[in-house]
Amino acid sequence: MKHKSPAMRFIFSLAIGAILIFLSGHVDQLRSYQGAQAAIFAIAISSIVLLTGYSGQISLGHGALMAVGGYAGVLAQIHLHLPYPIAFLVGAAVGGCSGFLLGIAAARLRGPYLAGTTLALAVGLPSLANQFHILGGEQGILWDVGTPPASLGSGFTQYRWFFVVAVIAALATFWLLRNLLSTRYGRRWQALRSNPTAAALAGINVGKAKVLAFTLSSAVAGLAGSLFAMLLGLVAPLAFTLTLSFTLVTGAVLAGVSNLGGSIVGAVVLVAIPELSNAAASHFGGSDKVTANLPGVITSVLLIATVLFAPNGPKLPRMKRHSSRQ
Repeated sequence: MKHKSPAMRFIFSLAIGAILIFLSGHVDQLRSYQGAQAAIFAIAISSIVLLTGYSGQISLGHGALMAVGGYAGVLAQIHLHLPYPIAFLVGAAVGGCSGFLLGIAAARLRGPYLAGTTLALAVGLPSLANQFHILGGEQGILWDVGTPPASLGSGFTQYRWFFVVAVIAALATFWLLRNLLSTRYGRRWQALRSNPTAAALAGINVGKAKVLAFTLSSAVAGLAGSLFAMLLGLVAPLAFTLTLSFTLVTGAVLAGVSNLGGSIVGAVVLVAIPELSNAAASHFGGSDKVTANLPGVITSVLLIATVLFAPNGPKLPRMKRHSSRQ
């Protein structure tokens, strides 16, 4: 099957973006907020797909890497007075640098040892905010990105503007990742995931490939973290808890951890779960405690069901056929 060229992917992304932005003008504020949240979650999940689905490295701490990107973006904008798009890129860059340092250690670890290391990062990193005054402590740092550009008109709401920014960032991220994974780097990571020993014998520098995958994955997570801070209006430890890391892993598994496009499906499911939980609790007359815990229960059940009935997720036929011809 013929593969789409980068130019065709770009045109397709523009068309999807135009349709989504047009539809955002016909929904209420809540749906705009949920749409922005889904786009940000899709970016974060794609970082796990890149790391786990392609290079075979397991991370349970990407919520912490999102926190790194979120704090970096907010601090860069507040103290350096950078434009918001540049602040988002700073969050991605700092997240990538953090991932590079973590990746050097991760290159020596595999399986549960790597998962345990990243899990420790997710547990310990948010608590650092209490140790440094510049990070705002438990209350975090408020981040007011201001109103939408006046040229968009007075009817262009704040959450719709967040949706537009998040969708543009998500489409750009997916376009870049899809193009990257279609190159020799993507094929090397797939070889690394399938059999590291065979990849090394084929001349692939396994350690270098692992570090590169971890760095890029962390940069994508950092971008998602800075966008998440924009959506919340603040960056704080409670916004980037261990639960967030587990939620992102769940979203990746739900969509198939080796399916980049499935990140969108996983993100939509994660955003829909709280609303479905509230509807179920209201229908069956659940207490406030049940309502608060029900989203976590539903997420856990979905994760277990996916592992039981579709443990490998969707296949990657296009990438595999492409690599077999090289």
